[in-house]
Amino acid sequence: MIKVGLNIGNSKISCAVLEAKENQDFKLLSCESYPTKTLKKNLITNFDELLNEIKFLIDESEKKSQTEINSINELDVKKAINKSDFFAISEDYHELYNNIYAYILDNNLLFNSPIGNYGQKLKILFYKILIPNKIFKSYKNIVNRLNIKVDNFVPVPLSSSLAVLSEDEKTIGSICIDLGHSNTSVSIFENNNFIYGDSVLVGSNNITNDIARGVSTTIDSAERLKTLYSSLISAPSDEYEIIEVPIISGENDKFVQINRLKINSIVKPRVEETLEMIWQKLKQNNLHKKQIKNVVLTGGGSQLEGISQYAELIFSSNVRIGYPKEGLVSDESMKNSSFADVIGCSLFDPDIYLEKIIEKQGKKQKKQGFGGFFNWLDQYI
Repeated sequence: MIKVGLNIGNSKISCAVLEAKENQDFKLLSCESYPTKTLKKNLITNFDELLNEIKFLIDESEKKSQTEINSINELDVKKAINKSDFFAISEDYHELYNNIYAYILDNNLLFNSPIGNYGQKLKILFYKILIPNKIFKSYKNIVNRLNIKVDNFVPVPLSSSLAVLSEDEKTIGSICIDLGHSNTSVSIFENNNFIYGDSVLVGSNNITNDIARGVSTTIDSAERLKTLYSSLISAPSDEYEIIEVPIISGENDKFVQINRLKINSIVKPRVEETLEMIWQKLKQNNLHKKQIKNVVLTGGGSQLEGISQYAELIFSSNVRIGYPKEGLVSDESMKNSSFADVIGCSLFDPDIYLEKIIEKQGKKQKKQGFGGFFNWLDQYI
């Protein structure tokens, strides 16, 4: 069985093609990625250009994987439970993800369905992710124009986690943070359930822009400085390591000398702000009380030197850099945290992450003698 993941990001578009075997092993056939400038903060600035870029990407992926791509994973929207007004979705939003992740039966926490048990009160912990409908329709219009059948839309927080978290990490509880180009997303797994996902509109591109403004250089030069010289762990030698930087002026080939300490003093506040924003998201939803002590950083921004040590201070947790799982990729160039989102998208299995029992559950409640009421909890992006 061939599974395909397509990621449309603010700085790049990527496509991963996997072969899923009967023994549940996966083989990555190809992983293609190309830069794009047709999106700005999730807004499509040139529809036709993006359409052509994605068509070219899919054509190249078909050649590399020797596979015809006609199906891409999509998260199906589940039907409203019990036809309740609580589950009605505003016309302004599209329901991207919808699931039950736990039950509380008479104050006892259960992670499996309580069917067959008796009790006085049942509380269901319900989770869903919504996105603005105008954004959803724009992306759906792209794939429709390509004559591609979309099976599931997968939120980036979930797809990145699927690519980098081990089964043990998903079971004991882990926070996965994807430091992308223009967005930073966060997901939480507990007891092998995806219980939370969110994002903030700050990414590694903000660091690049900060450097460009801070030293008055070009965007390309700022990106190079970020990649080659920035670090979140200061050293005494940083003050004496001199770097020549081209500056923006009316004269060509004009340079200024700065030290590495200058670059680090620009990078650190932005990274701290980004991680603090994620931490505040968790606190707002009382997820910090779970005291999850395992954090995995992935995405292009996770390649900043010293970021894992820096994150340990903010989250008071063990932190590691997440790469696509061992055995999944054979090409060294694909063992890159920047590809976590698209590879994870192709790993998505609706049989695992879409709860089929939700509709049946509502019909069986009265027969099982549950008293009280249903308390539905939801989260939004």
